[in-house]
Amino acid sequence: MYDQYYGFSGRPFQLTPDPQFYFESATHKKAMSYLGYGLNQAEGFIVITGEVGAGKSTLVAHLMERIDRNSLNVAQVVTSALDGEEIIHVVAQAFGLEVAGHDKAGALGALERMLQDEARAGRRCLLIVDECQNLNLEALEELRMLSNFQLGAHPLMQSLLLGQPEFRRTLAHHPCLDQLRQRIIASHHLEALDEDELESYVTHRMKRVGWAGRPALDEGLLPALFTATDGIPRRVNMVMNRLLLLGAIETEDRLTASMLEGVLEEMSGDVEGGLEPPEPAIELTGEMSLPKTAEDVPVSAGDVPAAEVAALLAERDARTAKLEQAVAALQAKSGATASTDPDLTAAIERIEKRLDEQERSLRHVLTMLIEWLEDDSEREAA
Repeated sequence: MYDQYYGFSGRPFQLTPDPQFYFESATHKKAMSYLGYGLNQAEGFIVITGEVGAGKSTLVAHLMERIDRNSLNVAQVVTSALDGEEIIHVVAQAFGLEVAGHDKAGALGALERMLQDEARAGRRCLLIVDECQNLNLEALEELRMLSNFQLGAHPLMQSLLLGQPEFRRTLAHHPCLDQLRQRIIASHHLEALDEDELESYVTHRMKRVGWAGRPALDEGLLPALFTATDGIPRRVNMVMNRLLLLGAIETEDRLTASMLEGVLEEMSGDVEGGLEPPEPAIELTGEMSLPKTAEDVPVSAGDVPAAEVAALLAERDARTAKLEQAVAALQAKSGATASTDPDLTAAIERIEKRLDEQERSLRHVLTMLIEWLEDDSEREAA
């Protein structure tokens, strides 16, 4: 939705890795240098670690665009908690090998033959293993053993290991991994973006989809975004996605720090299980009750056209206006006694509080509905 509203050619802050949005921060530039050096060595292990969302997968996607796939056979594995025998079969499958049954010796034999055939054809083999912190020691040892495959004096396979900070600590300190440590020829830990880099990161990604200053970014927005996300790229993407969506829903051409604060509050509610349903609205008339949860919104999430979303927004505005009129009527009726009647003052405050809660609740439902519809259309397109 927001990409259409702001005239973007796509969504600049999608969470899936996309090399066209690769941003070369200082830490990513250093990582690419280590990767280049390591790949030129054509042996051993290269290790890249970083916090969740630091950009490891995007870095690898960028690397894959730069290498010659005709001279380098690349297999990628995203691991779960695999043991030593399972990792062998997963690696064989990643290289396109079919091994009958669950025979480890057969899988190893098929892998060695394939690696030798590739070497004779002048191609090197690179194994990329993501989420290495999930592997147990036996599986890591099996990966080390695979690096022993040689044709004459030439190693047949090189490995790039990606993992979270705990994998870095395991590699550095575990006494059973001495031999693996000795085969690491390059390693780097991806750091978060600093505040200046975050500003460049946000504008870089938006410019990639045609941003030309709309929406404008308020002066205090990006410093507040840095504080909220600690400069972790995926967190930045998550927050900016929601912020742009809010801007489109509210038809705003400027993103502000106060809007960011509202988005962070909503996201915090998502993490904690969603916004608490507000208390029932005070029945000032027979038709003042507003929808409180997603189940109360009169829409079908499977096929909601944009017109119905617009109708929801119009209904929200109309009902908000009614509540405001009711508050104003009470205040006019009470006149000067409002300030001296604590019960009436409390009633007005409760109505105003319900008004704010209903506004937040409906906006939250609309946001989640639009995000669901956009994700569903992307799945259908895929």
